[in-house]
Amino acid sequence: MNIILGSFGTTEIVVIVFLALLLFGGKKIPELMRGLGIGLKEFKKAIEEE
Repeated sequence: MNIILGSFGTTEIVVIVFLALLLFGGKKIPELMRGLGIGLKEFKKAIEEE
């Protein structure tokens, strides 16, 4: 997990989540995360095939 997040601390992550809630609203966040998860799964699948 440290590789993905890099050197972000807890405060930075909280600020990013707060800004995402402000920008997209609470109802849109699950849709965005689901799409991100599907995209990552497809990306990993494509890498494994090569």
